[in-house]
Amino acid sequence: MHSTRDLLIALARRYAFADLGALAPTPEIADVCEFGQRLMSLDAEDFAVEARSVPAELRRRARACHMPQTPREQPRGALESLRPGYGLLLEVIAARWNRRELSPMIAAVHIASEYLPLLAFEPQLGHAGDPALWPDGLSAPGSRFGVIGDRDCDHTKSEQSATNRTLRVAGEPAEGWRAYFDRQHSQVAGALAVCVATCRNPCTAMHWIEPEQRADLGVRARTALAFADTPLVRLRHAAPVGHGFGVPSPEEVLDAWERSRSALDKNEVGGAALKDDGFPLPGLPALFSAVAAAPIAPATLLSGVGDHVVALLEAAPSA
Repeated sequence: MHSTRDLLIALARRYAFADLGALAPTPEIADVCEFGQRLMSLDAEDFAVEARSVPAELRRRARACHMPQTPREQPRGALESLRPGYGLLLEVIAARWNRRELSPMIAAVHIASEYLPLLAFEPQLGHAGDPALWPDGLSAPGSRFGVIGDRDCDHTKSEQSATNRTLRVAGEPAEGWRAYFDRQHSQVAGALAVCVATCRNPCTAMHWIEPEQRADLGVRARTALAFADTPLVRLRHAAPVGHGFGVPSPEEVLDAWERSRSALDKNEVGGAALKDDGFPLPGLPALFSAVAAAPIAPATLLSGVGDHVVALLEAAPSA
């Protein structure tokens, strides 16, 4: 017969931090579970919230995925690099798959698709799309980037508005900064990809990148745009989170991913999705790595939190 402690440990191993937190035998364990649930929910605004019961190394790695809440906040977290954040996204996608929580899993895939162009741009920018550090070349003479109403620009009206805002948002108050990230930063990501990959009437906005590097970036950015239009990502619109209908089955998810892999296999970058790397969606880490031009592997943040909770449970006095 299983003891209460055995059941709590089983919850920790499944990353069921919300349930475990409600049943936690000590405030310390509840605190760690709250931290773990923020990670599982991809609540990037609160990854830097102090959680004294969590080991410093886990807090440091979570802060690397944190989105700064003011223009001058230090460290810059996910604006310095998106690679730790994509590692966490992969770990959460795998955890949601293993728990058969497919709506939150598809939501995580959708988040990954929105910011994937910034992952592609990171080697050229030297950061992950920090509005405080945009290169001057984006606004060079002849550039249409951020010019509202220019009919020769391939950006949509909403993208023109977002790119215009991103060039000045670092000088706004914290409220404006947060509103921009809530509504417009993902549009800037897509707009940058359009500039370098699909624009039918290129301006000078991308001339700060050397031609050879620009060609390589163009392939990676085009693949990022293609990923956002795959059958897998489109499942998001058929899986309204919080509603009891339209949730895809595991078979439907795998079928959508197979069709997505075929659609992406147009170049060496997209072809990375065909790799069988043992991930629940085979090839997804390899695809993200190819787009990033850097290794992206599933993080071990959730597992680290789970291991720490198990250690606390085993050390706690028996009920």
